[in-house]
Amino acid sequence: MDPQYPAHWEADVVLSDGGTAHVRPIRPDDADMLRSFYSRLSAESIYFRYFGPRPRLTDKDVVWFTNVDYDNRVALIATIGTEMVAVVRYDRVQPRDHAEVAFLVEDAHQGRGVASVLMEHLRAAARERGIKTFIADVLPGNHRMMGLFRQAGYTAQSQFEDGVVRMTLDLSSTETALEVRLAREHRAEARSIARLLTPESVAVIGASREPGGIGQTVLRNLLAADFTGPVYPVHRHVRAVAGVRAYRNVSAIDGEVDLAVLAVPAEGVLELVEECARKGVKGLVVVSSGFGETGPEGRARQEELVRIARGYGMRVVGPNCLGIANTDPAVRLNATLAETLPGRGRVGFFSQSGALGTALLQRVAQRGMGISTFVSAGNRADVSGNDLLQYWEEDPATDVILLYLESIGNPRKFTRLARRISRSKPIVVVKSRGVPGGHRAPVLALPDTALSSLFAQAGVIRVDDLVQLFDVAELLAHQPLPDGPRVGVVGNSDALTLLAEEACAGAGLEPRPPVNLGPQAGAGEFAEALRSVLPEVDAAVAIYMPPIPGDCREVAEALLEAARESGKPVLATFQGQLGMPPELRVPGGPGDESPQRGSIPSYPAPEEAVRALAHVVRYAHWRRQPPGTVPYVEGVDTAAARRIVAAELAREGSDGEEREIDATALLACHGIEVWPAHVAADAEEAVATAERIGWPVVVKSADPEDARRAGTVRIGLTEPAGVRQAYADLAALLGPDTPLAVQRMAPQPSVPTVVGVTQDRYFGGVVTFGLGEVTARLLGDQAYRLAPLTAEDAAGLVRSVRAAPLLFGEYGYQAVAVEALEELLVRVGLLADSLPEVARMDLDQVLVSATGVAVLGARAVLRPVTALRPDVGPRRLS
Repeated sequence: MDPQYPAHWEADVVLSDGGTAHVRPIRPDDADMLRSFYSRLSAESIYFRYFGPRPRLTDKDVVWFTNVDYDNRVALIATIGTEMVAVVRYDRVQPRDHAEVAFLVEDAHQGRGVASVLMEHLRAAARERGIKTFIADVLPGNHRMMGLFRQAGYTAQSQFEDGVVRMTLDLSSTETALEVRLAREHRAEARSIARLLTPESVAVIGASREPGGIGQTVLRNLLAADFTGPVYPVHRHVRAVAGVRAYRNVSAIDGEVDLAVLAVPAEGVLELVEECARKGVKGLVVVSSGFGETGPEGRARQEELVRIARGYGMRVVGPNCLGIANTDPAVRLNATLAETLPGRGRVGFFSQSGALGTALLQRVAQRGMGISTFVSAGNRADVSGNDLLQYWEEDPATDVILLYLESIGNPRKFTRLARRISRSKPIVVVKSRGVPGGHRAPVLALPDTALSSLFAQAGVIRVDDLVQLFDVAELLAHQPLPDGPRVGVVGNSDALTLLAEEACAGAGLEPRPPVNLGPQAGAGEFAEALRSVLPEVDAAVAIYMPPIPGDCREVAEALLEAARESGKPVLATFQGQLGMPPELRVPGGPGDESPQRGSIPSYPAPEEAVRALAHVVRYAHWRRQPPGTVPYVEGVDTAAARRIVAAELAREGSDGEEREIDATALLACHGIEVWPAHVAADAEEAVATAERIGWPVVVKSADPEDARRAGTVRIGLTEPAGVRQAYADLAALLGPDTPLAVQRMAPQPSVPTVVGVTQDRYFGGVVTFGLGEVTARLLGDQAYRLAPLTAEDAAGLVRSVRAAPLLFGEYGYQAVAVEALEELLVRVGLLADSLPEVARMDLDQVLVSATGVAVLGARAVLRPVTALRPDVGPRRLS
């Protein structure tokens, strides 16, 4: 292959109808593919491209089109299977930052979004080669091409002359262009998942007569769920399975196949994927194991599986997964290994673990909860939780999203999606702290507490275990969100109502004095108590634990009626039951026993009810806050900062790895002043420096690491004798060769804080914040936010550390200028987002006083960036 061939331009992409294609630069050996592609074009498509008839390409044409230099001349093609379906190209012209652009899409694939995704990738390639403007000459009747340019989101101009429309496209990034790209990505990925979850026909490949076999289990579950379309068992040696006619191979099936479930040994999967591709199957569920979880050979097999499937337009769930399900009455799909499938509900459920999936579905069913759709992704070789988020955002049947994650394939994309979707649909996550070997799991540079902070920033409800996952889901799916933290407790047990009150206080809620009705209380007493309590609170916990079990229906009806009248969330500990008791359900239509909105969830103990409510209260508070935008701040010169970084990384002696620098100049480009520390060779020079910069001063070690040690800083020095003594003391403590520095004294009293940046390979820039007190450092009291920061993010970052009250005048401290601290964090966030080469940065310390902030020191570690973040650039499947 040509050593100049830009392999990093290759990408798998999702088209607007949910199918997939492969994008790559054209190569000389594509000559036959180009001829075949051209032969399938209509006369109209050729006319619009070449402004006249051109029935065939000459050999000279083919050589010219397939031989490019990947700089002045670039062509990208889209392939599906072994066929080229589209090509887009540019040719550089004068001035050299301009290029002429044109594209051709096979008629059968027009309207699928092929051209728009190719243009995204061509634009990225052009920008990489220094091109800033595209020019296209278009016939007036070529509305499709003109529409493509105008809808791209970039600044476009057009001029009509000599019967041709000349369009000029500015390739500079704009907010509109980004919005267009993300909207297209969203629609395409949502449709690709819809094709999997709403098939009209299913083939089960490997469905044998063996009792308990994987293929037969999936087949029987499909039939038991009464799937609304045809089900085709496929097996080489049998004529029928479970009473259904079987086929020797997929190709022998008479009708179309939308979804294929592969339940064969891993060694035979790749051959079957190619067979499915020839049949025109739209999606695959691979329940077979023996792939990425087994080691290098399995990982190579898994990568080839995905390459073949995507190349032929198919998405893949799995491998090593439990399967997928859709409870929609119009579909009734149970293509899983789980015999027990919950009924219809408003909850979408994604589980990365295949082995755990069966138990999870059983738990959901035991609680009386329902689901809308379920996907077990297994090794998550292709379809991921991010894909499901895109689908569930659009799905009118899903109100609540549950995720069990062992890893996050594209964390930055996850937080971007979650932050948007959580505004309308709550997302509840169990994220395990350990990642099983063999799965595609990025290693994050951040601690688990940072992940919790970033989830909170995006509005994601993170819970500790599966019990809490379903506890919270029941409440979100059936009751309204609370307007605040005030909680009323009504019950017939003094001990249990007190436990509920204590649990509320411990969870940060605001309990009102509990109402104990006594053990003999019935429906009337509960109804009256709730009607008196609910107007004064934001939510209520009802506890009904009669000493002698009896007919509880009247009490249940009273609870349902009170909740319906108030419009506020009510949850219960109802006879110790777990889930959605039949007595507390709002019924659906005839024959529909699934709990509807307004049903009241029950928890075995009041503490569990309160714990679920606390999660929901925090989420509701987040949702009431404005989403915010990254504010404009004056004094930011990103271009100058980039020049500093480039110069430092290019300095002689740089080994191409990490390089530590003083961050003063970088911060100055972002409007942040670092107070200078002046190194003094001896005590007299230290006195002279103090006289020059003004009293009071600080004498400290010039080494930031030494300065963090207790006893290595002398503050509040107001006269020469004190400076001389401080200098002598520190020289004796640290050694005569340790450089000492004099610095202006920050206003007192001040609260020391530490601000930092961590550049995670997957999350991108993350801003960290904590107090500089020794105790806070020892306890790891730090908070994290994804860069860039909105004003709301900065405010939340400051308030999310446990020691935050010290900034607001509590515990005897003086209140400080928190607004100035928040502005500093916003500026640091802009730096973290725009300079991915800043691998780490510490502003230590940042003293916050009543009058402002003083940054006393800052160091940064620079590292060359060799690859773009996964969320940057044109659409591509990771």
